[in-house]
Amino acid sequence: MSKKGILLVNLGTPDDPSTPSVRRYLKEFLMDGRVIDIPFIPRWFLVNVIIATFRAPKSAAEYQKLWEDRGSPLKFHSEDLVKEVQMSLGDDYHVVLGMRYQNPTMESALEELKKADVTSIKVIPLFPQYASATTGSVHEKVMDLVKSWQTIPKIEMISQFFNHPLLLDTIVDRAQKWMSNTDYDHFLFSYHGLPERQIKKANASCQLADCCSKCEGQNLYCYRAQCFETTRLLCDKLNIPEDKVSTTFQSRLGKDPWVQPYTEDTLQELAKSGIKKVLAFSPAFVADCLETTLEVGETYQEEFIEAGGEQWDLVESLNIHPKWIECVVDLAK
Repeated sequence: MSKKGILLVNLGTPDDPSTPSVRRYLKEFLMDGRVIDIPFIPRWFLVNVIIATFRAPKSAAEYQKLWEDRGSPLKFHSEDLVKEVQMSLGDDYHVVLGMRYQNPTMESALEELKKADVTSIKVIPLFPQYASATTGSVHEKVMDLVKSWQTIPKIEMISQFFNHPLLLDTIVDRAQKWMSNTDYDHFLFSYHGLPERQIKKANASCQLADCCSKCEGQNLYCYRAQCFETTRLLCDKLNIPEDKVSTTFQSRLGKDPWVQPYTEDTLQELAKSGIKKVLAFSPAFVADCLETTLEVGETYQEEFIEAGGEQWDLVESLNIHPKWIECVVDLAK
């Protein structure tokens, strides 16, 4: 019986939390020309001589804090998601997982679909907002891997789903559990950052200012505009007033300007202004990882309290929430 192939792709994770494994992961990740978009030779020197050498031991220590009995949360939550989506879709579909970097590889996932003789492949990068460094990189990798196939089936690629009702409902459901117990002073939506130059490359007319307040027309694929739109849609559903909301960007790397406002700066400003209780969201991530559990959940909490705040809570990632599974099933269909 013919089947439809579904390829779910997440970013990736080291095979284990040791320094050598983390170094391999960082090298593959950061050597991607869509992630660090500078010429190959300076990129090679920056990644292999500087970042992989000095950052790997520090990152390994962070991964050791994150690691669980089943391994990396990002990986096992992604594996669980595949199983749940496969069960929901049934025998007419063949669902596989690939990581953009490290294991299980996208190559092995696509080979599995090829051997299964699927009639079509739908690629779903698990990144709600489109960015060249994430979704764009997945699309490019798929095209590179299938270009040598003698028979290439119909391939459809999902580009973004930041405004999907079931995605929003999942986050709302997670948030309401926190909001029912605490009267928060402020709500901070922290998204993964990108260098400003990447935003401008994607949309030459972008001014990285008020033009991002609407996600339509020319800026439909502007990452910053999609992030602000995600925040707006969630606040509408949660009835959060605009004056209690901040949309910010985290995880800066290097000295070049990144998309602003920065999460680190904003939380300091909030604490100094008298804000005591903050509920933080990470709507760019669908599974627990370093950037959610440790960066937003722990590091920013410590910095906020040190600056004078009292309470900093993090809305959990989607992981395998039932409505999130429904969302992926809907995308697959």
